[in-house]
Amino acid sequence: MTRSSGFSRKPPRFIAVEGPIGVGKTSLCKRLADSFNYNMLLENSDDNPFLARFYQNPRQHALSTQLFFLFQRAQQMQELRQDDLFEPVRVADFLIEKDQLFARQNLDPDEYALYQKVFQHLTIDAPTPDLVIYLQAPTTVLLDRIRKRGIDAEQLIELPYLENLNTAYTEFFHYYSKSSLLIVNSAEIDLVQNEDDYQQLLDYIVSCPSGTTYFNPRQTLL
Repeated sequence: MTRSSGFSRKPPRFIAVEGPIGVGKTSLCKRLADSFNYNMLLENSDDNPFLARFYQNPRQHALSTQLFFLFQRAQQMQELRQDDLFEPVRVADFLIEKDQLFARQNLDPDEYALYQKVFQHLTIDAPTPDLVIYLQAPTTVLLDRIRKRGIDAEQLIELPYLENLNTAYTEFFHYYSKSSLLIVNSAEIDLVQNEDDYQQLLDYIVSCPSGTTYFNPRQTLL
């Protein structure tokens, strides 16, 4: 039984869920959208025709993969701004800032310089989320989840790449201050299948946390 229709406080109007590949961003995003009756803004990685080739040969296809994502997210941000008057509440499974994170991770210096020039010439007027939920998990847990969900292209992801990406996310959110940040240790909880874990997270979100806070329901039950 859920409590999605009986919140005593209003949840944040714009929530972004972030974290490395395999951590469960989209699954949580869908649950939050259902609980709060929010529209979803999803990353649509399947639309990128270069992504599978990138996992096969990262060095050769990094720039094309990154530029496609950049243009895609810029368009999504433009559409988000245009729709604000009509659909003012949302939950998204990405931050536009993640594009820079991946670019630094995947591109060589010359490619990154070119990427930066393209980025600077785009008009990306991204709204700032009221709350960012950063899902954390050790790299071994991420790799295990990637293997279990069985997406063909992702099976080519190797541990060193995922380790570097996980470290980049940790560093990025260590300095993040644009909005309230909720850091969730998702290694030993299940926000999709375990109703108690998920309900505790919902209760915490509607309590309107500000600044940087941490959520670990296993610890709160002690």
